[in-house]
Amino acid sequence: MTIQASADTVDHPRRSWKQDPDGVRANILQVAREAFANKGLTGAKIEEIAARTATSKRMIYYYFGDKEGLYREVLADAYRRMRVAEDTLDLEDMPPVDALRKLAEFTFDHHRTSRDFIRLVMIENVHNGQHMPDAAEISGQNSSAIRLLEDIYDRGREAGLFRPGLSAVELHWHISALCYFNVSNRATFSQIFGDELFKPEGQTNLRRHVGDMVLRFVLMPDKIAEMRG
Repeated sequence: MTIQASADTVDHPRRSWKQDPDGVRANILQVAREAFANKGLTGAKIEEIAARTATSKRMIYYYFGDKEGLYREVLADAYRRMRVAEDTLDLEDMPPVDALRKLAEFTFDHHRTSRDFIRLVMIENVHNGQHMPDAAEISGQNSSAIRLLEDIYDRGREAGLFRPGLSAVELHWHISALCYFNVSNRATFSQIFGDELFKPEGQTNLRRHVGDMVLRFVLMPDKIAEMRG
């Protein structure tokens, strides 16, 4: 009886793999994302990841090849999830000023509530981006953010609201920089200046001010005056 129970336990990952391969793969990615975000590529161990999943170490290698392959897919999946969320905002039918503010504030919220995403980006920058997925693999997902900004900016410029001479890539840089710092430097900033900005009221104010700063950078001078009014 004991032998049979042990066999069932050993065979459980195989049954899960055969019955729900997509679910098993998603489970591995979720656990691996937490492990890599907390311990980095070097510190995270495949054995520890496997122990927290519904599968085995062998199946992790089956799906992802090796630890670096798993890490690359975790990065790609993290970017993919953010772009999918952006695509649900329905910004195309929104006035350009409102759409740009909504995208900036969404990015602030996403980064604030997805600290593992920021940690993964920080870790990959330490590695000089050498483990980032191939551009062809993630450029489609990432370019959706640029397409959103191009549409918003073009509509705003054509309506005489936004000043000419900017690019969607630059706007994406400015939005990302403001929202990234809020998470990436929270620990050191709080140690030096206190944590008032990271309490609920402080975060609400920063979120609004990120939208304000992006709009003031993009708006025509006379439209900035209207926004202040």
